[in-house]
Amino acid sequence: MNQCKRYLRLYKIMIAQFLKTIMQSKVDFLIGLFGFFFTQIMGIVFLYLVFQQIPNLQGWTFEQLIFIYGFAQLPRGIDHLFTDNIWLVGWRMVINGDFDRYMLRPMNIFFQVIAEKLQPDALGELLTGVILVAGSLAKGIVIVDILHVVLFFVSLVAGAVIYTSIKLFFASLAFWMKCSGPFLQTAYEMADFAKYPTEIYAKGVRFLITWVIPFAFVAYLPASFFLKNDVSAGMIGIECVIAVVFWCIAYAVFHRGTHVYESAGN
Repeated sequence: MNQCKRYLRLYKIMIAQFLKTIMQSKVDFLIGLFGFFFTQIMGIVFLYLVFQQIPNLQGWTFEQLIFIYGFAQLPRGIDHLFTDNIWLVGWRMVINGDFDRYMLRPMNIFFQVIAEKLQPDALGELLTGVILVAGSLAKGIVIVDILHVVLFFVSLVAGAVIYTSIKLFFASLAFWMKCSGPFLQTAYEMADFAKYPTEIYAKGVRFLITWVIPFAFVAYLPASFFLKNDVSAGMIGIECVIAVVFWCIAYAVFHRGTHVYESAGN
């Protein structure tokens, strides 16, 4: 308990220092925020244009896909906000030797990585998600009762953990490859497939985004539970199990990687 309090206090201190640096450049902050918000709006416009030609997509209406799209932004935005610094591990921290500073401090290394910064650009994703989900609630296409409300928040946390786990796993490969950024970028961008019903993809793609890189469990599959009565609450349970399993695998790879880290060389 004391250890948790210590890390919580350290997290507040480190984030406070990072926020001070952001305030030195308010224009960059606003540009990043509206940039991400604009990107999400373009995705919605794309969906709208598709449905001008196709009334429904494998039985899904435009309003339902808007909810899935919005729901997908919430766990992604949470992950983006709190753990975006993991990207730098895969791209440059290992190959440049910047990871040294984490190895020298008497603190948990993963904690240091994520506590070093927040990514305020993620507020654009979160804002988009909240607006679209709220709009779906207003239209009455989402099932609303105590069970669904509770599992909604459980699913958001589990989905964010899945995002972080996938990102941490591929970033950790840099301890052996020196730069795993391209692999991390490719894997992470597959999350866009999960914004749409998996039925529209070939079997190979469905298997890949469901069981290998399980982004389907952060968007389409759990969102289906909140939209359709014929989807069991067990779907959220499976999502939680996958989140725990992938987190354990990713953290184990990261922990092992820190033991083989050799700093920068010639």
